[in-house]
Amino acid sequence: MSRTILNSAVVMAMLGVSAHASADTWKMALGDAAGGTQHELGSTFASLIEEKTGGEITVDLFPNGQLGSEQDTVNNASMGLLDLSVLAINNITPFSPSVGVMTLPYVIRSPEDARTLTLGEIGQEMVDNTVRDAGVRILGWAYSGCRRLTNSAHPVASPEDLDGLVIRVPKNEIMIAAYQAWGVNPNPLAWSETFTALQQGVVDGQDNPYITIDAMKFYEVQKYVTDSCYVFSMEPLIMGEGMFQSLSEEHQQAVLEAAAEASEHSYEYLLAQEDAIKQRLVDEYGMEITEPANDESEWVELATGIWPQFYDSIGGKEKLDEALTALGRDPAP
Repeated sequence: MSRTILNSAVVMAMLGVSAHASADTWKMALGDAAGGTQHELGSTFASLIEEKTGGEITVDLFPNGQLGSEQDTVNNASMGLLDLSVLAINNITPFSPSVGVMTLPYVIRSPEDARTLTLGEIGQEMVDNTVRDAGVRILGWAYSGCRRLTNSAHPVASPEDLDGLVIRVPKNEIMIAAYQAWGVNPNPLAWSETFTALQQGVVDGQDNPYITIDAMKFYEVQKYVTDSCYVFSMEPLIMGEGMFQSLSEEHQQAVLEAAAEASEHSYEYLLAQEDAIKQRLVDEYGMEITEPANDESEWVELATGIWPQFYDSIGGKEKLDEALTALGRDPAP
């Protein structure tokens, strides 16, 4: 065995390949399937980091939860067992609750709002807090769009139309509370179980952006879409802080630049693709889209009523007010 190892080392030396080179192929976990915004952000970052480091760093993508659940990847990245992950923001909130300010219902209402918060002082505070709380660093963001409610039973225009429906939500206290405010006792299923649960009728509906509905082929098991926007879906790209600090200053800079450019690409990708995807879901897959009644006012009134429940976890009401002020809106009542 020792002779085999020695011979391998000699061959590698002759080829000018070091053991360190193999460690520079990083693994990136993606919760979603290829074709969505997570994959678009990840593949863009992979191309950019390879270019910026002259091939010294390459990235392999593992979509569809191949490397574990999204919450598992936070733990694994923090422990140095995983290099990179792209995951829904609601799945990092349990590890760093202050991030929840970005998932409170109806705080972020557009791509522009999302970009304003993630690129501003609040976004930087989220980076600092996740390093402190979870041992991972947010490098960049995928912007996926408003989470749209889908179901297989009937059109839903108002919260009253949810009566009798079983809706899957992520295991996130804020999102669960929003549905409870609408009179629903939601089913907090893991993401990896969602499609099968919809297919088997264990749950009637779920919510996700149009891009995710398309990428995950939910049109195969869902008929009706409510064009709602209670939460704007964003997916942070994370790296364990220990790994980040172990990089050379040059490679740290390359990582940050690649992530920033990939985030900007994700934003432009959403603006360019979402309307076409929405139309394709209707024209090609027969989904029916319903506008929320009364400009979504009843949904908003009920869901924003849960804000005070989470002031302590996000760092106080002032943190919400800072976000609203940054978006040009009045402080919370």
